Amino acid sequence: MAFALSTTIKVPSAVSALALGPGEQLCVGCDDGSVRWYSLPSTKVSRAIKSLGEEVSSIVWTQPKREEEPSVWIASGRKVFCFPGTSQKMIMSVEDASCSIEAGEDDDDLVNELNLSENGKSLAFGSDSGSVGVIETSSNKITRMRNSHTTVCGCVRFVPDRPSELLSGGYDSALLHFDVNQGSILSRLDIAAPPPTSQGVSLSPPFVLSVSINDAGLLAVSTADGRVWLGGGGEKRPATSQAGKKKRSRKWEGLKEDEGLWLQVADGPVVATAFRETGQLLTCSLLGALSEYQVTRDAQGSLQAAKVWSSNVSSIEKVNSMAIGQTWLTLGGFGKDGKGVVEVWRHSDQVPQPTS
Repeated sequence: MAFALSTTIKVPSAVSALALGPGEQLCVGCDDGSVRWYSLPSTKVSRAIKSLGEEVSSIVWTQPKREEEPSVWIASGRKVFCFPGTSQKMIMSVEDASCSIEAGEDDDDLVNELNLSENGKSLAFGSDSGSVGVIETSSNKITRMRNSHTTVCGCVRFVPDRPSELLSGGYDSALLHFDVNQGSILSRLDIAAPPPTSQGVSLSPPFVLSVSINDAGLLAVSTADGRVWLGGGGEKRPATSQAGKKKRSRKWEGLKEDEGLWLQVADGPVVATAFRETGQLLTCSLLGALSEYQVTRDAQGSLQAAKVWSSNVSSIEKVNSMAIGQTWLTLGGFGKDGKGVVEVWRHSDQVPQPTS
């Protein structure tokens, strides 16, 4: 299924984080520390947080149980805040946060991506020092993994159906797979630069820029040199292929290099990946090249991927964030004037004409 541009939202400062929540609510975080809520497809701000002090690097909605209101976790600078997902207050400030946690170890240790476990009990984070940690949401207690990246850790993801297993990616081109309870490494993968080609060598090292894992355990990792690695070793599969159904292993095996597949998806850094359905992967480059791949397996059970759709952003010069839901694909960054832009794309079964 393709997407088409539906509307564009403009804000004063560059967009640095996006998150789609219940009821088609969109949270937009900016590099001036502000956060705005929208009820899509409306482009009118429904409420906002004044400046949190530093750039908003990540936003995560909780999945509320019955009779519970959703919350929003927000990373800004070295801190992680929790705000009510719904509030009567139109303009909120730091004082309205239900909690404020200093997750960075010092003033230079900025928090990057947040990720909430499926059961909502644990919030993972990675930071500029390379540290990987988990916040217990009931007590706000922080536990740091015993091993870390040698430089910036920009990506964290809990493994679906395995709340005690966590994956992180860093600018050291490493993927670390942790046992959260023990704080130890279960497996790791160090990504090497691709061999030189007749066209020359990529100027960007294979820094890990995004990590996604679908519900079946299939992994997608994007790098600064324009590639995506699909890791199939941890995917749960039905017994329909020649390879047969795999027994559940003691640990997730998504970093097995011999069960992976490399894709060259862009000429520059691939800043975002997201699984839309079990076998459909969306990617976006820094310069706004969008692609969708259908990931399947051949008769022998080996991964294969076919590009089924591609497009380009309309008014974003550089993309910083992507979020996808049932109806909407949202992309955020900044335009030619340096101000913030969010492009809202709709699944194109029923696509109205673009508006601004």
